[in-house]
Amino acid sequence: MTKTDFSPIISAKKAAGKAAVELIKEGMLVGLGTGSTTSYFIEALGQRCRSGLNISAVASSVQSMRQAHFEGIPLIDADKITLLDLTIDGADEIDHHKNMIKGGGGALLREKLLALASKEMVVVVDENKLVEQLGAFPVPVEIATFAYRTTLKRLESNGYSCILRLNRDKSLYLTDNGNYIIDIQYQKPIANPKLEHERLKSLAGVLETGLFFNVAGRVVVGYEDGFAKILT
Repeated sequence: MTKTDFSPIISAKKAAGKAAVELIKEGMLVGLGTGSTTSYFIEALGQRCRSGLNISAVASSVQSMRQAHFEGIPLIDADKITLLDLTIDGADEIDHHKNMIKGGGGALLREKLLALASKEMVVVVDENKLVEQLGAFPVPVEIATFAYRTTLKRLESNGYSCILRLNRDKSLYLTDNGNYIIDIQYQKPIANPKLEHERLKSLAGVLETGLFFNVAGRVVVGYEDGFAKILT
């Protein structure tokens, strides 16, 4: 066991993931989000499946799909479903109105599609992700690869501070959909996430934003002492 296994943040993430598993019932069709906290949920869900829980799942990313396969969670193709019982996913920031910034893990488009196809989206976060207003964390924006520099210029000309996401080797980061991501850094809190999302989506080349609103149901918050609380 490494030193990081004792990290208070990891304890909080694990607590949220394990608590969220208790919301999964026999026969459910579950959406699997992407990210560090969600990975602890997937790990705990795998343990329940191996103990006899019968569910099916749809993954929001190649990363989550691979982990689900490893954990023995039965998966079905996203193209086969029209409605999910629950989607469990994390957030980079979430405010008191349950507006969120998501997409730090690069799966924002698929995550939004699963969230909107669910009876309920349950958000799993550690306590540090709770904020008064969104905007300290950069907002990921998925853009088309075609003529991407014109999209970048268009965003910048509209006053946005943009960073094109790169891999560690400095190559351009590609989403599972084959698109690029621009991370937008705000200098002040985002007063109206819905209007900001609509403003960004109105710009040609922008496919989706990491601003989520009107989709979150219950929020499972993990704390550094290893306990979790469900906010409704």
